[in-house]
Amino acid sequence: MAALDRVKVLVLGDSGVGKSSLVHLLCHNQVLGNPSWTVGCSVDVRIHDYKEGTPEEKTYYIELWDVGGSVGSATSVKSTRAVFYNLLNGIILVHDLTNKKSSQNLYRWSLEALNRDVAPTGVLVTNGDYDREQFADNQIPLLVIGTKLDQIPETKRNEVLTRTAFLAEDFNAEEINLDCTNPRYLAAGSSNAVKLSRFFDKVIEKRYFLRDGNQIPGFSDRKRFGGGTSKTLHYD
Repeated sequence: MAALDRVKVLVLGDSGVGKSSLVHLLCHNQVLGNPSWTVGCSVDVRIHDYKEGTPEEKTYYIELWDVGGSVGSATSVKSTRAVFYNLLNGIILVHDLTNKKSSQNLYRWSLEALNRDVAPTGVLVTNGDYDREQFADNQIPLLVIGTKLDQIPETKRNEVLTRTAFLAEDFNAEEINLDCTNPRYLAAGSSNAVKLSRFFDKVIEKRYFLRDGNQIPGFSDRKRFGGGTSKTLHYD
C-alpha cells in the first residue's frame, strides 16, 4: 500500500478543557477512559477520506497535535512550544463551554500559533470584544470546538451557545459543541460529523489543491524565533 499524504492540525486550548479526550474520540471513535495532563505535545492520527463519495475521493492521514500548557505561560515556555507550530495546515481551537475564560483565551492561543502574539495585552478592545481584523488575513483553516456540553444546565444553554456562536464568527470558523464522553455527538451523518469532514477537506484542499499549485506558505517560513532564525520540526 502506498504511503498516504498527510496534513498537520494543531489542537489548542487551555489545560483541562478536554483536548486529549477530544483527540482520542476523533482518532479512535472511543471515549478516553483515563485522561491525563499533556506535557509538551501528543500526536495521534485520524484517517480521513477527502471528498468521500465523489470521483475525487482520496484517503489522507490527519495528524492531530495536542499541545499542552497554559496560554499565560512565561516567554521561555512559549518559545519552547513554538516548535510545534511549524508547518501547520489547520487549527482546532478547543474550549470548555462551562468556563468562559477558556473561551476568551482561544484568541490568545490562535495569535500565539499564528505568530502574532507580540502584545497579548493589546488584543482586547475597549468594549470587551476582540478585534476581528487580527484574523482577517489568516489563511489557515480554523475550527472551534466546545466541550462539556452535557454540563451546561438547560436554563443556561441558549445563553452559552449564543455567546460561543459569536466566538466562532470572530474566527470565521464553524463550531461544534459536544460531550467527549458520548461518541454520538460525532455519529456518521450528524451535523457535527459533516462540519468536521468539511473542515478536514478544507485543510487538505489548502495544502494540496490550490489552483496555482502552490502550497500556502508555512509559518516556519516566517521569523518565528527572532534574529532571522527559523527552525523546522521534522516529523517524518
